[in-house]
Amino acid sequence: MTPKSEQDVANAVADATGPIVIRGGGTRAIGRPLSGAVLSTAALTGIKLYEPGSLTIVANTGTNLAQLETVLAGESQRLPFEPMDHQGLLGTKGCPTVGGIVAANVSGSRRIQAGACRDYLLGVRFVDGQGTIIKNGGRVMKNVTGYDLVKLMAGSYGTLGVLTQVAFKVLPIPEVAATLSITNLSDIDAQRALSLALGSPYEVTGAAHAPQGTNDMPITMIRIEGFENSVKYRAAKLKTILEGIGEVWVESDPEKSSAIWKWARDVELFHEKAGDVWRISVKPTDGPAIGAKLDADGLLYDWGGGLIWALLPEGTDARARLAGFNGHATLIRASNDTRSTLPVFQPEPAPLAAITKGLRNKFDPRGILNANLMG
Repeated sequence: MTPKSEQDVANAVADATGPIVIRGGGTRAIGRPLSGAVLSTAALTGIKLYEPGSLTIVANTGTNLAQLETVLAGESQRLPFEPMDHQGLLGTKGCPTVGGIVAANVSGSRRIQAGACRDYLLGVRFVDGQGTIIKNGGRVMKNVTGYDLVKLMAGSYGTLGVLTQVAFKVLPIPEVAATLSITNLSDIDAQRALSLALGSPYEVTGAAHAPQGTNDMPITMIRIEGFENSVKYRAAKLKTILEGIGEVWVESDPEKSSAIWKWARDVELFHEKAGDVWRISVKPTDGPAIGAKLDADGLLYDWGGGLIWALLPEGTDARARLAGFNGHATLIRASNDTRSTLPVFQPEPAPLAAITKGLRNKFDPRGILNANLMG
């Protein structure tokens, strides 16, 4: 099914007699394997409203992310949360869509400073599991009472409804960016460096560490963005703070700095490498200890150490290696057999699981939308 309008989506869902698999660009095969009739949002394209002066853009959910970013760049604006592209990591083809970004709440390295995708959602339109068209939010930020459906839909992976249109708040692209790098730090020293940078007043927008970088050497990376003179000043101050830990290099070439953060954001370190990939959220100061417990074939720390990407042998349960750790582990890349066997998403405590079940029963009482994708 490839509905051409929101009403077509509503009709298709209302008439469905079995499970529906919602597909956007087809670039994020995350979650339990699904079976059912495929409902593609590929025809729901187009930017419906763009007001650069109001920092607002509204787009249908089948719109290619690249198209939206090109339009924004024409006005020197961007999506602040720096959405990741999963294609290289998952080995998928196609074009990421706006709806897929929202459905998975995809956020990149800048999340530590700017916030997540859901923090920039102003409004959504979607079709629930009974075929009812629902609208929530609008084109301005405001407080809400009851369920904040805008944020609820972000990260629901299509289990509550088929997104048809979304509204984002956008921000200006900074004038320049610089990346400070330190090589050969241990995970513990790297985490200390990242914490010092993030705890400083110099507005860090990226903080990552790879025990094995592009040259198989540990590399620690810190990004700052803004006006040229401000970036130069802050880079110099941060360099002074960090030189007690290791020798600091400053990369001020915008293209090279951008490539560094694309490498970190898209986890290029694990592209075309065999094994399962886990995404683990922890308290940043716990990062090095968690990384050591994993005994992984590869690691990448982002978000100041609070986000760990781990490459493990096929079929390995990361949670079993961590034995009741305080955090969340999500299986991002694995075979269908592994994704059918292991819980892909972190199991929820009983009270939270009851709330989740209640929400799904409310929005999709027949249980047909991406059924069992999240377990």
